Amino acid sequence: MHKKQAGFSLIELMIAVAIVAILASVAYPSYTQYVVRSNRAAAKAQMLDIANRQQQFLLSNRAYASKTTLGTSGYQLPAEVSGRYDYDITIGTDAVPSYTITFTPKGAQAGDGTLTLNSEGVKTPAGKW
Repeated sequence: MHKKQAGFSLIELMIAVAIVAILASVAYPSYTQYVVRSNRAAAKAQMLDIANRQQQFLLSNRAYASKTTLGTSGYQLPAEVSGRYDYDITIGTDAVPSYTITFTPKGAQAGDGTLTLNSEGVKTPAGKW
């Protein structure tokens, strides 16, 4: 008496692998875009936090804080943001106090583009805010 063997044939296994590969090739770009957007959202939240600190500093000192002054006061970027972005604060030299916060992406985030926020609330590039 012959027993019929149960299991998958090589062809069935190859078809299943091909289907999984197609699904992965569609899902991976979406996942990487999601990760970039998530990292950008964390950076934007930190930019808004810095802007809030700048307003508090202005009320106390009649001037905005430089990056060095902000660091001296105890501020530092959280690790999840500092690993993906470098930041700088440019203080205006006009009679009217002003600042510009710039976050420059690095590493895997580098292709996302620079984010800026100034003392007037102008956020660039507009499409990423």
